[in-house]
Amino acid sequence: MPGQVAQAQARVAACTTSVHHWQEVGSAWRQHLSNVSRILHPWRLVDSIRQTSKEVEEQLGAELKAIETLLETNGLPRKKDTLDKVQKQLAGISALVDLWWQTVRHDLTQLAMTPRWTQWTEDVLLPLQYWQEQLRRTRHPGQKTQIALVLRAVEEAFEQHPCTRQLTPEVLAGWQVWAAEHAKAFQRASSAVEGRNGYLSQMQHNHRGLPTRRYPVWTALHNFDCRAADGTTPASRFFRRSFPDLFESVLSKIDELPMPRQRRQAIAASN
Repeated sequence: MPGQVAQAQARVAACTTSVHHWQEVGSAWRQHLSNVSRILHPWRLVDSIRQTSKEVEEQLGAELKAIETLLETNGLPRKKDTLDKVQKQLAGISALVDLWWQTVRHDLTQLAMTPRWTQWTEDVLLPLQYWQEQLRRTRHPGQKTQIALVLRAVEEAFEQHPCTRQLTPEVLAGWQVWAAEHAKAFQRASSAVEGRNGYLSQMQHNHRGLPTRRYPVWTALHNFDCRAADGTTPASRFFRRSFPDLFESVLSKIDELPMPRQRRQAIAASN
């Protein structure tokens, strides 16, 4: 009897150790996924320092390597095809950061900004509006807390910066609107495009093939007629300008429709 009790206790201890181990593995897995989500920003989430596409790609690659090591170490399926597919997409995903910075600096060049005011714009004003936008979008509690911390630090730097104090409230409000437009233009998620592609894929399956001319029509509808809660379309947000109403533009190019053909009986009755 004592021997059976000792064996049962040993099994319980082994199961407890195994459960604790896999809980740690699951926690590490979720942490790596969370880290991937926190990397893709024009500024580092830790200290709000500017970063380039190359730096973002290196960080994403390190997290992907850590995930691969975690799977191999614990004897989990490696899913090589999935990891290779993600690896090939890192460069394209990271390029979004440099592309966004190019649009910002293009605007600043046209405004003939001095180095001092450019530094204020890139390191203080834009991060302020960007982190405010990300705080509004983010739903994950942990990421929301971290964004709130970095936003508080940026707000303090914004209020204490000499350039901020030199501007009148009206001029400052105009700069904040400009920065907010750029902050909203940085789209980290591709769910809208993926949703459209998924819809097209399902339609393709249901109809056993679609006319090729229908794809550009749906693309035009998506870019110029699908409106967000604020009434803007993907095209207006990307180009930062308004476009004529799509439906009215199409109607303006349609000639007057011909009258319907009269039947013989109606013609005879009218005579």
